[in-house]
Amino acid sequence: MKKSVFIGALTAATLAAGVAGAATLDDVKARGELICGVNTGLVGFAAPDANGNWSGFDVAICQAVAGAVLGDPSKVKYVPTSGQTRFTALGSGEVDLLARNTTWTFSRDTDLKLQFTATNYYDGQGFMVRKDSGVTSAKELDGASICIQTGTTTELNLADYFKANNMSYQPITVDSNAEGEQQFLAGACDAYTTDASGLAATRAAFANPSDYVILPEIISKEPLAPAVRQGDDQWTDIVRWTVYALIAAEEYGVTSANIDELAKSTDNPEIKRLLGVEGDLGAMVGLDKDWAVNAIKANGNYGEIFAATIGEQTPIGLARGLNAQWTQGGLMYAPPFR
Repeated sequence: MKKSVFIGALTAATLAAGVAGAATLDDVKARGELICGVNTGLVGFAAPDANGNWSGFDVAICQAVAGAVLGDPSKVKYVPTSGQTRFTALGSGEVDLLARNTTWTFSRDTDLKLQFTATNYYDGQGFMVRKDSGVTSAKELDGASICIQTGTTTELNLADYFKANNMSYQPITVDSNAEGEQQFLAGACDAYTTDASGLAATRAAFANPSDYVILPEIISKEPLAPAVRQGDDQWTDIVRWTVYALIAAEEYGVTSANIDELAKSTDNPEIKRLLGVEGDLGAMVGLDKDWAVNAIKANGNYGEIFAATIGEQTPIGLARGLNAQWTQGGLMYAPPFR
């Protein structure tokens, strides 16, 4: 397994080097469509409905970028990618952007020649078990069989955690969240481990979510961020600052409902620059003046997107926690628009 993961990583890095420097913005404009790599199906983050229409937290990032670049958030082609295929899809140029609950790590940033843009969700790895198992802590999982996705940071995290706590486990490897869910429900493993947000999304899709418990331990740091290929600084800036535009909009009270009115009435110079009323930040990255307006109008600001897709009033039920604005005790903030 380790050998296959290494070869996959090497392939992704080689492909990325081959297309580095390509003008992704020109390609996207020429085809009139953004190609976005997403999860194969994770409710709340990226999943198609019965009619093939995609929605979710990561999908909203794709749509915001399409809005910023093309002026139309619907101009997106979604390419489902697994934990093992996502980096090859990006490195080969099959997708323009990877918005797929992917952790920003040293090796991925360097060895795989990926460029992570801006953290859009601060996560951590957790465990889910059946309530009737009686397990209430990860420290009680010594000797347990644990379902885990290959090609993910969770593999090393799991090994490190169990070694540090002098415990043993039996890994049951799966290729996708769907397979992990199936194996866990079938009783093939005692616990399922992945990012805590992913566990909440997975549990929400169960027929009886209350029969399952997410244990309290968070065993890692998992900063999730959209990624692009190295070597195209303009495209990196576009994706990065689109994410920041959504975050800044929430901080400044700019919403999908009031954005047009604020563009006409605000005296706040930061909001004026963000919305293209003053200056022309868009021209610096090859976009129109209203690039941020179009990004925000796609699905609202960061807070609106969070609330609608994975927030406490959705079946996923996630609190903002670390993903609250910096003014509210969280880690979310955007650099100045000037």
